[in-house]
Amino acid sequence: MAEKKSEKLERTYNVPLRKGVMRTPKYRRAKKAIYELKKFLERHMKPTELKLGRYLNLEIWKHGIKNFPHHVKVTCVKDEKGVVIAELFGAPKDVKIEIKDIKDTKEKEVKAEIVSEKSSEQKEKSKEETAKEIQKEEIKELQKEKPKVHHKPKENKAPTQKIKKKEFLGDDKGN
Repeated sequence: MAEKKSEKLERTYNVPLRKGVMRTPKYRRAKKAIYELKKFLERHMKPTELKLGRYLNLEIWKHGIKNFPHHVKVTCVKDEKGVVIAELFGAPKDVKIEIKDIKDTKEKEVKAEIVSEKSSEQKEKSKEETAKEIQKEEIKELQKEKPKVHHKPKENKAPTQKIKKKEFLGDDKGN
């Protein structure tokens, strides 16, 4: 029997969105563009699950709901489980950094550096906070000097009734 290789399938598509979206009202077009993009990718990649990337979503919604891009270049990656992740072509890849095998001495050194940085940061923050408090006090003093001017509320008048026109009977024709 032939063994399947567990490789990721990666493809790049230039997805046309205009044709499927133009018949929708303007206030729903970006939403419909997302729907059309998913429909296109389901047809071409045949995923078990489809996920759109952050940068792709931002690109479609960049100019608001009414003005969508008419086509989007997309890179799709399908893993062994059939999950397809679509991302904008040329978008940066999010990298997760994992730290392994840190010695106790290094951790202590790093913690000591962080503590010393925090103490200097706290001093700066305390200076900033005192400056903000002084500004708030000055603003309050200025507001006390200027009394607030209140306008008189509008008087609630009783609603006027419409005068109905008299209806004439059709019998009197010239008199």
